[in-house]
Amino acid sequence: MGHDILLARHGNNISTMRYDRANNRIVAMLDDGSWDSAPNMITPDLEMPETLGSVFRKDWRFLSLACVAMVTVAAVAMGISVELANNMSTTELQALLVNYPAY
Repeated sequence: MGHDILLARHGNNISTMRYDRANNRIVAMLDDGSWDSAPNMITPDLEMPETLGSVFRKDWRFLSLACVAMVTVAAVAMGISVELANNMSTTELQALLVNYPAY
């Protein structure tokens, strides 16, 4: 944001620009040797959009719990299907395997 402000103010009269991390400002040296600076944000209270990293940092407990729940549901479903297949006779299992692609 600060780059745009300084370019609008001075245009081609800017020699160099740098980011001042301590003050969160963009500082520009002009052709005549003077300095100008602009804030890097429109307002300090402005909430920036969340990134993938900030979502993971904030919601890691919920995401971990959801992942464990989905793995548990998948394991239970796989266990039930294996147990059903083990309890079927060979003719029932063969009929199921042959007719399954028809659905």
